Amino acid sequence: MGVAADRVLEQVRAGGLLPAGAPVVVLLSGGRDSVCLLDVAVRLAGAPSVSALHVNYGLRSDADADERHCAALCEQLGVELAVERLRRPEGPGNLQAWARDARYAAAARRALASGAAIATGHTASDQVETILYRLASSPSRRALLGMRAHDGRLVRPLLALTREDTTAYCRARGLAWRDDVTNAGDAYARNRVRNALVPALRAIHPAAEANVLRAAELLRDEAEVLDGLVAAELGGGPGGSAIALDRLAELAPALRRLVVQRLADEAAGRPVPGAARRADAIAALRREGTAMLDLGGGVRAVAEYGLLRAERTAAAAEPPAPVTLSVPGAVAFGGWELRCDISSTWASARPRQEPATAQQRLEGQRLGEAVAMDDEVVHEVVHEVVHLDRGGLGSELLVRPWRAGDRMTPVGRDGTKSLQDLFTAQRIPRAQRHTLPVVTSGGEIAWVPGVATSARFGVSAATRAAVRLTAAART
Repeated sequence: MGVAADRVLEQVRAGGLLPAGAPVVVLLSGGRDSVCLLDVAVRLAGAPSVSALHVNYGLRSDADADERHCAALCEQLGVELAVERLRRPEGPGNLQAWARDARYAAAARRALASGAAIATGHTASDQVETILYRLASSPSRRALLGMRAHDGRLVRPLLALTREDTTAYCRARGLAWRDDVTNAGDAYARNRVRNALVPALRAIHPAAEANVLRAAELLRDEAEVLDGLVAAELGGGPGGSAIALDRLAELAPALRRLVVQRLADEAAGRPVPGAARRADAIAALRREGTAMLDLGGGVRAVAEYGLLRAERTAAAAEPPAPVTLSVPGAVAFGGWELRCDISSTWASARPRQEPATAQQRLEGQRLGEAVAMDDEVVHEVVHEVVHLDRGGLGSELLVRPWRAGDRMTPVGRDGTKSLQDLFTAQRIPRAQRHTLPVVTSGGEIAWVPGVATSARFGVSAATRAAVRLTAAART
């Protein structure tokens, strides 16, 4: 193995994103970057832990040849390959956005069941192009932040390497790759940045790309401080983040804009350009009843119960269809992902006889996890974990939407309570109640994430075996 390949391997190993034995799904296009990534992943994580996903969009005449190349490479490296063959929907639309969304949706489906990471072959060269493209198209500070090496389940192990580094690695390892001929054209804005703008900046200063990367690194450090200030003002919950209108009005204008922008982005699952400009108008919304203000991008600000939140304008559409959750197993339910595992740590989660809200704080755990898809922020994830008595559950659970008349006996409460009353007590916005997963066993409600756990299914001193349920909500 050549010196170039040695250096790449050690640099990726030092990044710690491909640990030995950790499951990972590699997005494999067949290009030099993804070919390099797959080989490095096999050498660091081990072939049994690595799988690859190739998406054949059928958009180019050589798309099938790309697929065959990926299949041959995976066979050579001893890696399982999954192929998704997709066709672009009819009608107008952003082709690259559709392709990106389809690719990551397919990767998420594969990664969900095993808890695998999703690895992409983005390099420092891609980082420079991303920053420059955003700077030209999106007038905001986040345009300069670029992509992060680790965004929740998504990892970018090659982000410290250049395109020249991955090329040298593949040559040293004797790995062939496929070139996308469309990259040489100027049909897409990203290609124009790569083929015209980057060379022009390099002609102005030979260290132009390194300077762009260093500036982004410094700004990301400063952004962590700003993000901490925003997070301190927002409270998480099953319906997403919220802030009291009175508190929003008290904030400094710059922080007020950041808070409103965060609310809008979380609700949309992507950046909502211009939402921050409505911050002052939002702070002036009436405090009584319900008030709404459109923020653009399919998102509106809603003032309800004296709190401000943001929601998609289609939030009250059809509720998700019921799904079966095996014990153990994992499923997707609308914007939620739920897992059920046999627990070996249930004893530490035994409930105390305290009010339900205190009990939920004891057995619930919410963690914010910023997740990004490609170079666009997609959603914020809120986690909640609960332990249930295994003896009272069947081999399958049903996850369904709330129904009028639903009742349960929450841990720490006497008698049954309607979910309607529990939602009101927890201040769950009306538009989001039908999107919450209601986990049932044998027709009885066992758990509603962020709302209540059933006393009948909760762990106790008599519990001999338990399951651990995890809910992750994309907000």
